[in-house]
Amino acid sequence: MKSMFIIKEYDQLKALSDPFRIKLMMCLVEKPYTGQQLSEIFEMSRARIHYHLKELEKLGLIEIVKTEEKNGIVQKFFQSVSSGFYPDASLLPHKEEISETKRLMMYGMLERTMSRILEAPSRAFEEAGDKDPSDWNILATSFETSSSEDNFKWFLKEYFELVGEFQKRAKEEKNADQNIYYMTGMGFEVEESKFADRIMDNKEKDR
Repeated sequence: MKSMFIIKEYDQLKALSDPFRIKLMMCLVEKPYTGQQLSEIFEMSRARIHYHLKELEKLGLIEIVKTEEKNGIVQKFFQSVSSGFYPDASLLPHKEEISETKRLMMYGMLERTMSRILEAPSRAFEEAGDKDPSDWNILATSFETSSSEDNFKWFLKEYFELVGEFQKRAKEEKNADQNIYYMTGMGFEVEESKFADRIMDNKEKDR
């Protein structure tokens, strides 16, 4: 699976602007599924699921990664071709579709994260009892800040480099007990701050 797939065709972009297909892709990013398994997850007919799978496969967004024979029936396992998707600059004339697709993809990620939170074991949320973040067992934060676009892009570069370093260190760990951590990162421009009153309160306290 590639880390990033560049969307270059309008039909690919249009396919990913469908809310249900986004949910389907979120599952197929995580691991391979058969049409039968997906029909049970989404409580939808196999025929309807296979219709969407065929369309996504035809557009090169998913692929068959393995097959298994069960009771004389060949089962096909589908998976996303990438863990991330991003529109190519050539699609800029379709700005509205690009914006809507990105919005739906982020919303799909958020829904998937909510599901994983509910599935997580209770020990994942046990309080560490210390103010030092290095002793915490979860990452949970939301904040807003004013910044130039160039500075935001610098942050993104540093963020992904840090993620890469984290994954590299995890692979190099030997003979260590390891847990599985689910992470979601989001950041985007908004028109007004919902944290304005809190920021003002902090400024007043500093006077």
